[in-house]
Amino acid sequence: MSLPATILRDLAGIVGSDWVLSAPEDLLCYSYDGTFCEGWPDVAVLPGSVEEVAAVVQLAHREGIPVIARGMGSGLAAASIPFDGGIALTLTRLNRIIEIDPVDMVAVVEAGVITGDLQQAVEAQGLFYPPDPSSLKHCTIGGNIACNAGGPRCLKYGVTRDYVLALQAVLADGRTVRVGARTAKNATGYNLVQLLVGSEGTLGVITEAALRLLPLPRAAQTVLAEFPRLTDACEAVTAVLQAGVRPATLELMDETAIRCVEEYLRLGLPLDVEAILLVECDGDEARVAEEAQSVAALCQEHRASQVRTARSPQDRDDLWRARRAISGSLSRQRPNKLGEDIVVPRHAIPAMVARLKEIGRRYALPIVIFGHAGDGNLHPNILFDRRDPAEWARVQEASAAIFTAAVELGGTLSGEHGVGVLKRDFLPLAVDPVAIEAMRAVKRALDPKGILNPGKVVG
Repeated sequence: MSLPATILRDLAGIVGSDWVLSAPEDLLCYSYDGTFCEGWPDVAVLPGSVEEVAAVVQLAHREGIPVIARGMGSGLAAASIPFDGGIALTLTRLNRIIEIDPVDMVAVVEAGVITGDLQQAVEAQGLFYPPDPSSLKHCTIGGNIACNAGGPRCLKYGVTRDYVLALQAVLADGRTVRVGARTAKNATGYNLVQLLVGSEGTLGVITEAALRLLPLPRAAQTVLAEFPRLTDACEAVTAVLQAGVRPATLELMDETAIRCVEEYLRLGLPLDVEAILLVECDGDEARVAEEAQSVAALCQEHRASQVRTARSPQDRDDLWRARRAISGSLSRQRPNKLGEDIVVPRHAIPAMVARLKEIGRRYALPIVIFGHAGDGNLHPNILFDRRDPAEWARVQEASAAIFTAAVELGGTLSGEHGVGVLKRDFLPLAVDPVAIEAMRAVKRALDPKGILNPGKVVG
């Protein structure tokens, strides 16, 4: 739909005319995310305070205009794309770190704070914010909370929801609400904080968060293990965890991921193996050294052809640079990629990897396998050219087969990307129908007009 000039004037009256964008060249910037999907808003609005957010949402509620809250648009489930037009409510101007409390170990931040910036700020005070999505240099805390982002360190430290103590949000009718408390424990009433975490902007617009911090680990050591056979790498993952070692990260890259990164960065990664494991232990220095030695020994027992430990901070940074570059390097191979986010129980990792290889062969599509193998969260990426209708049809069939395989092995559709639109139609595969109806009842209760991110998650 197209918004009348009166609405645009009202929006300008709330946030200022400089922060209401309606020219096509401006709207293009708010029409896509980290996927291959796009949908154009009628207007992009960039509020500078929670009061302005509330006023914009109140206007939208009165007029029945869709509101799609956005951060930096790095999502991978098409959750922040305005498919139905409306207002792209972009929260990047709400970017203050309000407080870092070293005694209570709490950070209070606005939704538009960049995740990596928060990590640097708290580490300067000897503190630690563990969630580390691959996009941490440009994704926002609000977006992380909205999709319950994870990252490599979630094996040991958990995902975003484990660090959210309290939230400020704007509800669908424009009212501002505070939920939770910045205390270590809170058993007071329903846990509305966790209702909003992972809700992908469908229940409220998150504007501020109180986040739990930890002491900064004193040491870290990274191990790279090369495996001629992918199945041996998968079995090594199970062996490490069964041995009682709890690494901060335990990452898997298959041969295609290795090749793509090496062609991109020229880091000297091995091209004659089917997989590598990147394992990092952190904590007390003596304990870290002991765990890293155990990891190296277990990988060798499971037929790793070479195991090496990072000898310097630069060496460690290079190894992690390789892991974080996977997604970007894949774009050099084919015009499009579909990055999935399935999770299976740890014991099912070898079986899931085998199913992924078989699906790739069945549909004649390259499927790159990497991800957080330590907690069963794999990121199979399908490479394709969407301009080819026949290939796109095979991609859709392969995607459905991946979801089916994950659920059949006891897993689910998403570990950290969320549902958005790309997984919405598959929700009944993984979620009980009564639970889906309960989700829809919550949505109707909090957003009776259906203006908040319409069409996402539960439709």
